[in-house]
Amino acid sequence: MAKPQTKPINIEASSGNVFADLGLPDAEKLKIKSGLVVEITRAVRRLGLTQEDAGRRMGIPQAKVSGLMRGDFANLSERKLMDCLNRLGYDIEIKVRPSAAPMGQLSLAII
Repeated sequence: MAKPQTKPINIEASSGNVFADLGLPDAEKLKIKSGLVVEITRAVRRLGLTQEDAGRRMGIPQAKVSGLMRGDFANLSERKLMDCLNRLGYDIEIKVRPSAAPMGQLSLAII
């Protein structure tokens, strides 16, 4: 029986931002928004809310909650996502400081 031939697999290290790795525009913004959406999803599940209840609490229609839970967040701004987290019982703190680099960076830390 002949031994199956395998081809080498090229592995590329991630930059830490899958959106940048895929070459998408506004990759940093997408990374921030996706982190907020992940935390919203966790909060809705932790609180045991239905999509209808979550929508009422966050001030958005159930259809948008459904979209969020499926990863569709293109139609919501970072500000609205932060407002949703506030309404789910989260504090949000934004820190601004000078950067050592010529261009600053955005980052999101969920504690």
